[in-house]
Amino acid sequence: MQRSVAKNLLKRNVINHQTLPKIALSDKSITENRYRQMDVLDKFVDENPINHRHPNAVSVTSSSSGSGSRNQMIMNKIIRAPCDVFINHRGTDTKRTMASLLYDHLYRLKFRPFLDNKNMKPGDKLFEKINDAIIGCKVGVLVFSPRYCESYFCLHELALMLETKKKIIPIFCDVKPSELGVINNGSIPQKEVERFNLALDEAKYTVGLTFDSQKGNWSDVVTNAANIVIQSLMEVEDH
Repeated sequence: MQRSVAKNLLKRNVINHQTLPKIALSDKSITENRYRQMDVLDKFVDENPINHRHPNAVSVTSSSSGSGSRNQMIMNKIIRAPCDVFINHRGTDTKRTMASLLYDHLYRLKFRPFLDNKNMKPGDKLFEKINDAIIGCKVGVLVFSPRYCESYFCLHELALMLETKKKIIPIFCDVKPSELGVINNGSIPQKEVERFNLALDEAKYTVGLTFDSQKGNWSDVVTNAANIVIQSLMEVEDH
């Protein structure tokens, strides 16, 4: 997976052998040196830092001015949005584990993930901030968990992502897809229940990751999820 990420970056001219000459991409080199996606992307961004005079600009150097302009244009497309990955989760279940670990991992890779407690500040209007982030994002990560469906906010975010045709990546953390269903104690209007169930049905039948926190390795699942997010962002940019 790490190899395919790097190859995709090369294919899209986000990085090339001129702008990133020290990164070896052969199967043998990757195996021997255990390059991870963080090594590839961190090295690229370190050598071609974000222009701090404008948060949406990237300085890219190249031996060819034409190639440099193209690289800069592609990188600007990828990172210019305030949020490119929205992490939908139930805080009581996964905020301190899956959600925060994935946020930190993506942030290290210079992406712009959205996580409520990381991106929101006192005075922000809750629905406005969340809705704007979802509408502006390119990929949504759905961290399903045992108490996910008890949260109106989780279900609203899920429904909005599907209604706005975002690419979604489900992660079933300590829960099976068949166990997910809207729990209505009478506080949710029937129209909203139908909206949420429709979104859940679509998400449950979308291929994603499954993770058992009692048996699995957190580092592995976060790395796998980040790889899928990166591939998905590349696919979104291709369309």
